[in-house]
Amino acid sequence: MSIQKKEDPRIIRSREMFKNAVISLLSEDSTISNLTVQKVAAKAGLNRTTFYLHYHDIQDLLTQINDGILNELSDKIIALIHAKNLSEKQQLTQLLDYLYTQRNHLFTLFNISQFEEQLFLFIKELVETRRENTMEELPADYVAIEIKTASLVGIIMWWIKKGMHFSSDYITNQIYLMYKVY
Repeated sequence: MSIQKKEDPRIIRSREMFKNAVISLLSEDSTISNLTVQKVAAKAGLNRTTFYLHYHDIQDLLTQINDGILNELSDKIIALIHAKNLSEKQQLTQLLDYLYTQRNHLFTLFNISQFEEQLFLFIKELVETRRENTMEELPADYVAIEIKTASLVGIIMWWIKKGMHFSSDYITNQIYLMYKVY
């Protein structure tokens, strides 16, 4: 029987402070090359020594932020894939609600990784699973999974970047009107 060691709350708080500092700095100036350990530590209200207790360098910090957000998104998509009691519209609304709550972190991801490519892979898996689980026979000329996924990702990326004044329910309904079915 293995006992999982609980992480020190101070470590969690420091990492969150560094993450928020990076997000804040990138919102002011989206150029990653302008990030320095000194700037991040100062913005976080911590010192450089504390930074190096948690990260090797700026790239390590960015990688850990990126991985954490993508893991959360992956977990959310997997949960939606396996949700049998939710309609297609409810699944999409839940995904958009999650993206809305994470929007500040997502702006950071746009700058430090291939977020759009990862989102494409996650949404593609969701679309594939929905099609596999459909009870009705799809026509031979039905829209290809890649095309449908690309259009969904395009809409979601536009919404995150420029359309956040629309609610997730509104975007879900617009997407649903366009496609009727995943």
